[in-house]
Amino acid sequence: MKLINEDGLRIDGRRPDQMRPISMSVGVLKNAQGSALVSYGKTTVIAAVYGPREALPRHMTLPDRAILRVRYHMAPFSTTERKSPAPTRREVELSKVIRESLESSIFTELYPRTTIDIFIEVLQADGGTRTTSLTAASLALADAGIPMRDLIAGVAVGKVNGKLVLDINEAEDSGGEADMPVAMMPNLGKIVLLQLNGSLTRDEFKEALRMATKAIREIYLIQKQTLRDNYARMTEEEKEAESA
Repeated sequence: MKLINEDGLRIDGRRPDQMRPISMSVGVLKNAQGSALVSYGKTTVIAAVYGPREALPRHMTLPDRAILRVRYHMAPFSTTERKSPAPTRREVELSKVIRESLESSIFTELYPRTTIDIFIEVLQADGGTRTTSLTAASLALADAGIPMRDLIAGVAVGKVNGKLVLDINEAEDSGGEADMPVAMMPNLGKIVLLQLNGSLTRDEFKEALRMATKAIREIYLIQKQTLRDNYARMTEEEKEAESA
């Protein structure tokens, strides 16, 4: 399948090192402690955070830290063919992968004997759902005011028609030769997720990691600006309420 044309452009018109348009917003769910809606192109994910709250059942509590529970789920309407609402094996696996990545960023020791629940719903899938989910979940945790070492941002690099491409879409994911999701805490320079499906040479791996790191730093700036804008909006609303 030809995914890069003679001009070196991808099937959606992007250059190999170009990300899809990214949008983010926080505080999108009234009933959650924190929430975020994140889109990478046509991939859209919503994340909601509840807690820290009392852990139930109590025999599962940990005396020295909070338990983090994550549910990653793809909505039945998120794919071209209707998906069963029941969790698949892949969704269970990705829930675990995302939880382990997020745990490294949260000061869970501040909340012993409690639970923090994170619900991630993929509303529309077009590649890169796990990295978009991590970006959204981290933003929702920040919106909930949960102390964190750093925000987490992620992106996937793929290899299609022999070329490395940034932020792959569904066609590139399914028709490409490799897919490497990466997530980091950019300010700490710490990688919290790195997986590789397919194969890359040593030099390709280094270049893919360089591309991902550069893109993640750009995504990180968007995350921080989204939080600043939300804080400014809330402050303005409080001032208006006080003067009314």
